[in-house]
Amino acid sequence: MLKAYKYRIYPNHEQQLYFAKVFGCVRFIYNKMLADKIEHYKQTETMLKNTPAQYKKEFDWLKEVDSLALANAQLNLDKAYRHFFRDQSVGFPKFKSKKTNSHSYTTNNQNGTVSVADGYIKLPKLRKLIRIKLHRPFVGLIKSCTISKTPSGKYYVSLLVETDIQPLPKRDDKMGVDLGLKSFAITSDGDTIENPKYLRKSEKRLAQLQKELSRKKKGSTNRYKARLKVAKLHEKIRNQRQDFLHKVSSKMINENQVIVMEDLRVK
Repeated sequence: MLKAYKYRIYPNHEQQLYFAKVFGCVRFIYNKMLADKIEHYKQTETMLKNTPAQYKKEFDWLKEVDSLALANAQLNLDKAYRHFFRDQSVGFPKFKSKKTNSHSYTTNNQNGTVSVADGYIKLPKLRKLIRIKLHRPFVGLIKSCTISKTPSGKYYVSLLVETDIQPLPKRDDKMGVDLGLKSFAITSDGDTIENPKYLRKSEKRLAQLQKELSRKKKGSTNRYKARLKVAKLHEKIRNQRQDFLHKVSSKMINENQVIVMEDLRVK
């Protein structure tokens, strides 16, 4: 079975520049292939089968980054096309924006090109190892990894590992969950799970930071610093929510064999 482990990494300045280059090349090749597919279909009404290798002669700087990252961008584009033709309600593939502050790329492990040892991780095309925070161990063969950068400027790696996962022990307990409005949920045991409302608690501080951001000159260093403050607060709220949801769901799963919920469009 495949299982993903996410860790924080600490690249140096040179490695950060390389990641920025890969992020840009992956975005470029995705958009270029998508634009060529659209133009080819307009002219011939047939699907164009293009690959990243076809563009390396014209854009030789694509050779400086990991070729598997470009290949995975092609796979993502082909997957988006398949989903569109299977169900057009999902929408046509969209071009990737340069202005986004979230970036990622995926590469595969081929004969040990991706490995972790002694608190460092080895990645393709990088001569020096990158420091990694192994807050929990993993056991198994690394199949692929995804490097990502958050809007707050932090770097993470998600390792997809082929491993054996032991099933949870069976229990006789059952539980029903009623999603509430004032409270987060009410269980059939009579327990009420209160809604922590992390966003409400941070609204005043968030409004103040966003007001400061709106007053900064676009492209200035002060605006970049203000944007980081807003991104860090949003990241804190997201982490609080995820921590709360993980703890509640894990407790329910570990203590019950069957969980029954209402069929509602919660979103």
